[in-house]
Amino acid sequence: MTTLADPVPGGRPGDLERASALSGELSGAGVHGIVLSYVDTAGVGRVKTVPATGLASAVAWGVGMSPVFDTFLANDHIVTTDVLGSPDGDLRLYPDLDRLVALAGQPGWAWAPVDRLTQDGERHPGCSRTFLRRIVADAARDHDLAFRAAIEIEWTVGLDSAPAGEFVPATTGPAYGATRMVELSEYTADLLAACEAQGVTVDQIHPEYAPGQFEISVGALDPVAAADRSVLVRQTIRAVARRHGLRVSFSPAVAAEGVGNGGHVHLSAWRDGRNLHSGGERRHGLTAEAESFAAGVLARLPALTAVTAPSPASYLRLRPSQWAGVFTAWGLETRESALRLVRGTTGRRGEQANLEVKPVDLAANPYLLLGCLIAAGLDGLAARAALPEEITGDPARLAAEEAAAKGVRRLPTSLARAVEEFRADAVLRAALGPVLADAVTAVRQGEIDATYGLDDAQVAAAYRWVY
Repeated sequence: MTTLADPVPGGRPGDLERASALSGELSGAGVHGIVLSYVDTAGVGRVKTVPATGLASAVAWGVGMSPVFDTFLANDHIVTTDVLGSPDGDLRLYPDLDRLVALAGQPGWAWAPVDRLTQDGERHPGCSRTFLRRIVADAARDHDLAFRAAIEIEWTVGLDSAPAGEFVPATTGPAYGATRMVELSEYTADLLAACEAQGVTVDQIHPEYAPGQFEISVGALDPVAAADRSVLVRQTIRAVARRHGLRVSFSPAVAAEGVGNGGHVHLSAWRDGRNLHSGGERRHGLTAEAESFAAGVLARLPALTAVTAPSPASYLRLRPSQWAGVFTAWGLETRESALRLVRGTTGRRGEQANLEVKPVDLAANPYLLLGCLIAAGLDGLAARAALPEEITGDPARLAAEEAAAKGVRRLPTSLARAVEEFRADAVLRAALGPVLADAVTAVRQGEIDATYGLDDAQVAAAYRWVY
């Protein structure tokens, strides 16, 4: 369980002693450096590093970083808001000792996510991890709710020897085929071993649909830890691949055509150890609160798309009839609906039942992603919202009249349209706060401007190796 307490300059009680002990253990195990990890508004993982011997100092006083990174684009250009994007100012990165882990895929290194404080010791309003932690803490205080979450990770594996910028699949086997597992047996076995060494519970790993594509599903954790785990697992996938002469991409669309890489979210609400998505009196065992939570997410999906699908490349993936969930629809085990109710197996439904949110890819900052989904769900809970009629099959096949009657409409087909929806959504903007909300819109607009006039193939190429 991740601590929900903010870091404190000088360290919280016991932090320095714990950091000193961990530093000694890491050094004794041959770890020389610690990666301090955060994710920017564009969804790009950024880092600073310190020697293992510097852990206690980092925990006590943080490590400096400019706030300008909050408005970096995926291509490293910088946009501005009224308070972000200038060369002025400084922040402090504070590593979370609860999530510190030695990296099995990068011998000699450890990894820890960070929270960011101002020089005055206050929460930085642009810190997405702090935002998610606040949302989770508020839900516990105001609604007596806890959450469990997991983010699926799809990625494509290419040959590192391919010409610069190009993608050449590292496997020739068919979709979901045993041939792919044979061809990349050593890589996937090493990946499983690295995850195990890092304490990551893997539910499954398998070949996926697109050329060279794989998926890994990991165990659910509290939302902050789940977001941390998503970042850690992706770093591990990439590091292990490099040691096998492979190159991986988590981009929503490695190519202009075909199925892209998703990052489906599984989310469930709990109270006093009980899963509210199972054993209730509403449809398919939902409790009234779980239904309202789901209805809140469904209602805000058009605006949420600016967070769940934040790249111009995302809209090459969000196409009908490709299991991407591009309509405002929900259903029981319906993989074409944007919101899929997963009941779980008989005998384990109280543990397994959850909501799967499908129009999500791995360009999304996982902290913004989970925080905004929870904020939308809590708004539905407060309004006692009800789910509309569920769908079966592919909503793309619904006649216009039937779709309208069921409240089924197409999600934004471009990042520009998603930004318009986001700008108009007072609930999401209020949850984020003005600094972070403005950073989201500024960065998204910057990505739109950066790809103006490009065709689909050029957009795919521009983001192919960014994520």
